[in-house]
Amino acid sequence: MATYKKRGHKPKNKAEEVSIDEQNSTTAEVFSTLDQSASKTEEWVSRNQNYILGVIGVIAVGVLGYLAYDQFVQKPKEANAANEMYYPQQYFDQALNSETAKDSLFTLALEGGEGKYGFLNIIEEYSGTKAANLANYSAGMAYLNMQQYEKAIDYLEDFSSDDAILGALAKGGIGDAFVQLDQSSDALGYYEQAINHNANDYTTPRFLSKAGSIALELGQYDKALQYFQRIKDEFSSSDEARTIDAFIGMAKNGK
Repeated sequence: MATYKKRGHKPKNKAEEVSIDEQNSTTAEVFSTLDQSASKTEEWVSRNQNYILGVIGVIAVGVLGYLAYDQFVQKPKEANAANEMYYPQQYFDQALNSETAKDSLFTLALEGGEGKYGFLNIIEEYSGTKAANLANYSAGMAYLNMQQYEKAIDYLEDFSSDDAILGALAKGGIGDAFVQLDQSSDALGYYEQAINHNANDYTTPRFLSKAGSIALELGQYDKALQYFQRIKDEFSSSDEARTIDAFIGMAKNGK
């Protein structure tokens, strides 16, 4: 049997005709409202066209300006700063490995020489670069080795890094400086920051041991025991674990 689509529909009675008229009227009103809204939107855009174009222009200029700054200012600045780090880093490494003349080598690393920048010059001249940030770390460690503890704290606090090792060593270095300044509570706080910065086999047992020792000194035996026990349980192959039983005994006896 053939099928077909109806081309139209003729109302069966007056009531149905009225219903269809009402539907058509409602539909017309909806489209009329939409037309009015669209017209108002067009009028608003027309009235504020200059403002809209101005905002778009500012955004575009800002984006282009940032890209240009990054490409032609920041990147060359980063490259120059990184190159400048070579000279002071050589003296810093020599100082760490030298048995004599440590202070003079650290001074050259900090202040430069022979027309070359030191860490302090890089921090000042290349502020905001990765090299300047790293120079803060190196300067802080140099001052720590030179027993200038307040300067060490200042520069290490200006260093920021997510690196697992350097970030922890910087916090631990501040802790070491506070120990030397007889500020044990401050030292413990920074050792704890070093522990929490990242869990690894190099820095974590080292600063757990230091934190435990300071906690013993402060009479915080439960905390000391917690740190020493963690070395025993989690870092049994570390150097700190070799004598950890003795420290665990000290913490238990002190309670």
